[in-house]
Amino acid sequence: MLNCMAGYCGDHKLCLVRSGAEREDEQRPHILTPRYLPVSSEERMLSQLSELIWADWIWFPQGHSWAELKDHDGKVFPKTQDLWATIPIALCFMVIRQVFERTIAIPLASLLGVSDKQRVRAPPNPTLESFFYSTSKHPTQSSLESLSKQTGCSVRQVQRWFRRRRNQDRPSKLKKFREASWRFTFYLLAFFAGLAVLIDKPWFYDMKQMWDDFPKMPLLPSQYWYYMIELGFYVSLVFSLASDVKRKDFKEQIVHHVATILLISFSWLVNYIRAGTLIMLVHDAADYLMESAKMFNYAGWRRTCNFIFTMFAAVFIITRLVILPFWIVHTTLVYPLTLYPPFLGFCFFNGLLLILQILHIFWAALILRMVIKFLPGNNIVEDERSDKEETESEDEDDDLEREGKSKNGHVQNGHAPLSSNHWKRD
Repeated sequence: MLNCMAGYCGDHKLCLVRSGAEREDEQRPHILTPRYLPVSSEERMLSQLSELIWADWIWFPQGHSWAELKDHDGKVFPKTQDLWATIPIALCFMVIRQVFERTIAIPLASLLGVSDKQRVRAPPNPTLESFFYSTSKHPTQSSLESLSKQTGCSVRQVQRWFRRRRNQDRPSKLKKFREASWRFTFYLLAFFAGLAVLIDKPWFYDMKQMWDDFPKMPLLPSQYWYYMIELGFYVSLVFSLASDVKRKDFKEQIVHHVATILLISFSWLVNYIRAGTLIMLVHDAADYLMESAKMFNYAGWRRTCNFIFTMFAAVFIITRLVILPFWIVHTTLVYPLTLYPPFLGFCFFNGLLLILQILHIFWAALILRMVIKFLPGNNIVEDERSDKEETESEDEDDDLEREGKSKNGHVQNGHAPLSSNHWKRD
């Protein structure tokens, strides 16, 4: 418009149309394209945090970066988004498990003679039920007497009610057999599959070769499926924790599952694939023996159970307390320091391995204690981590012992001490 007034515009009507369009545009709300959208402080902070988390110096030794894990020249490398595949794999495992337990485990249990005793259910009692859930499942003698007064039952009746109520919550022998048979099947197949994946690899025989050309080792299809299936299985175990048999080492099992998932995931991200496959193979080598020993234990096959458990104890000690710490962990913790200076990813990976090693020592102590128990008397192996079902005879023995204490003082060797009058009568 100014050009028109100054005489520079040759078409006055066109200039008026343009000036009107300019005024209309000024009245229209100003919309920025995504390219020019302002960045909030929260978004900027998240961006900086993401850059820090994925910084090369955290995950790789000096001189290496994420850029080396980009696919090129037909070579494929692990990617972060690959780990999402473990979620549907875990869900598939849970479905397959249900089908397996109903079509294979239950008929197998019947074939081996696994049977459950008929449990007597505790009669409904709101007072005792409230105490059972809110206070304790194992009431003290003073609590038993107090509950006896509140309910109008005898102390022995209250005690029997709690015993039966505890037995109701304990998993049946058939449930434990089904769980053990499912894990036995997976661990057995996983062990031989892992052996097939590693048997022709040079780092299976010379573990120092797991660091050759790190981190630019291409991913093999067999390694991909071995990783996804193993990780998917452990994720499925976490999903089923609420419904699986809860043992005395329940907290240790949770720590083990979480540490294993983190270890497998981390080794995938930074291409510790060779070390990861060796670690998974060593773990699967003993697990299927333990699960098979449980199966024969629940079936009452005493000698078979003892024989398999002895094999399991030997393999567990060799693989978890010898091969893993002195060969594999030495190659992941000590040997790399001769090649690279320590970095955070290196410390995190080996820290998870050391957590697993502590758990292995804990379980080895339980295993040795079980071996010591059954060897001298040739009795059946009982899982130290499982709760034993209480019987009527145990309850009656406890009652007799308490009666002996109340009438004749302390019990000595299971019998009340004889009084002086007894000697006089003799």
